[in-house]
Amino acid sequence: LNLPQFVQLLETFVGEDTSLPTVKRLIAFIKEEYKQTEEEKMEQLDKVHHISHLAQRKLLLEALFKKWDNNASGFLDLEEVDAVLRTFKEGMEKEALRRAKKHLCSCYPQLGRVGKLSPKAFQTFLELFASEFAGDEHEAIDNLVEFLTGSVERSRVECLQSLTRRKWLHNIQQAAETSGTSMELVYKAVFKALSQDAEAHGDNKKISAYIALLEENQLSPEQGHILLRYVACTTDDAPYVLNQILYRDMKGVSFTAVEEGKPIHVPRVQLHGNIHFWNYDRPVEERKGSLLVLPLHDARWRVFGILGLDTLRDQCENTIFLTHEIRFYQGVSHAFSKAYHHICTLENVLQVTVTALEWLCPRAPSIHTVTAYLVQPGKDKTCDYALRKVITADNTGQKEIHSSPVLLLRKENLLRYYLFKCADSSEVIRTSVCGEHHTAVPLRDLAGKALGIFDISIGHHQKLPPHEHKDLQKMLKLAQAACHEILKMYLEEREPTYVLEAEHVANLRHAGILFYRLMLQDLRQCV
Repeated sequence: LNLPQFVQLLETFVGEDTSLPTVKRLIAFIKEEYKQTEEEKMEQLDKVHHISHLAQRKLLLEALFKKWDNNASGFLDLEEVDAVLRTFKEGMEKEALRRAKKHLCSCYPQLGRVGKLSPKAFQTFLELFASEFAGDEHEAIDNLVEFLTGSVERSRVECLQSLTRRKWLHNIQQAAETSGTSMELVYKAVFKALSQDAEAHGDNKKISAYIALLEENQLSPEQGHILLRYVACTTDDAPYVLNQILYRDMKGVSFTAVEEGKPIHVPRVQLHGNIHFWNYDRPVEERKGSLLVLPLHDARWRVFGILGLDTLRDQCENTIFLTHEIRFYQGVSHAFSKAYHHICTLENVLQVTVTALEWLCPRAPSIHTVTAYLVQPGKDKTCDYALRKVITADNTGQKEIHSSPVLLLRKENLLRYYLFKCADSSEVIRTSVCGEHHTAVPLRDLAGKALGIFDISIGHHQKLPPHEHKDLQKMLKLAQAACHEILKMYLEEREPTYVLEAEHVANLRHAGILFYRLMLQDLRQCV
């Protein structure tokens, strides 16, 4: 139990109407009667030391990854890391390295195809390598970190540039975490990061940028089974690019980037001959500059779109993208992918929630209202998190999905304190507010922390009828199971599990059907 959970356990035990002297007697009793053997103390200390050591190791390896990934691309080249590790202990551990690399590729099958190490894969690689050594594994990790840290040198200017770029990438993720399910703030953060870097580290280039996502081509299949739809772009290019569709049989290098899964850099578009120009108002003689097309990858390294940049609006002669710029733009594409899939995850969770409430409300008319909240990070240091109201449903069948932000802050909502206690402890909280009985139920993420909250009001009823309570319990159980399956699909780089034929269609529909599929599986187990 953590501290909020321990406090909640005792509060539940004593009840709301217990007098202060009684609470004090209970605390005194626990202090006097709680005994811990030496063996239990040592076991607890060992556990604390182990957790602390793992946390320190994680921080150490993250710092090492950042030092190697100086341009904030989000990945390291596997062969480059492997080449340096081959010189560890003057090449005495090459066989151990070969075994570790083989094991790593079995853990991350896509490595053989893409050859890129994420921070998590990098940490796993070093841990696997260290586990091949005789002796203490922690000491082996420390030696590896020291060796790899000394194998790269960064100037003060490079370190400052890297720090600035990481701040811009962090802004993209923060936009995703604080915008509900809206992509607009994410698009703005992406284009701001690109333009700031072009100004600060790219010789003040004037760039155009755009994002296109892959879709199934249902409009004209004869032009290819997929298309690229341009969903966002820099402001000046909106009249020409926004909502445009690029088909496979049209001019351009974007589908080459999609098929190869690698960046395509065209230093001089005027010499290429296969570039699609959206701005037909620009004279042919002014169609000069560089073009860069970056594929957007999901967690399983499947391409789902492209991020494009060009310098056609820049009249300077030398506007070619340099290697350090391209690598940072890869970092931007990676940050966008994480942000995009974070929002996709929330959309799927909300779709499950809508489906669950549609199933519950007709079966439990004694429930007056159910309000669903998402827990999102605070925007400043004075607020650790906020609760975003996303759905309200009542027993008349009315349902409202809140598209405009409705945020609850702890200090401004004293009557809703029970919601924050629920988020703090990730435990069910029951209370009475203005004579109405409320139950706050957490929707937990894979780590057990509250991702969302159901605020269930039964009005002046003391409790629900048994059959309604049973349906409520079933809904909460299935909604939680569906939430975990969605999170695993996006966060654990896992393929989705489809059981019903109808689940093989688009993700949002899959999320809606997922609730009923889990109910069917639960029913089969009962039978």
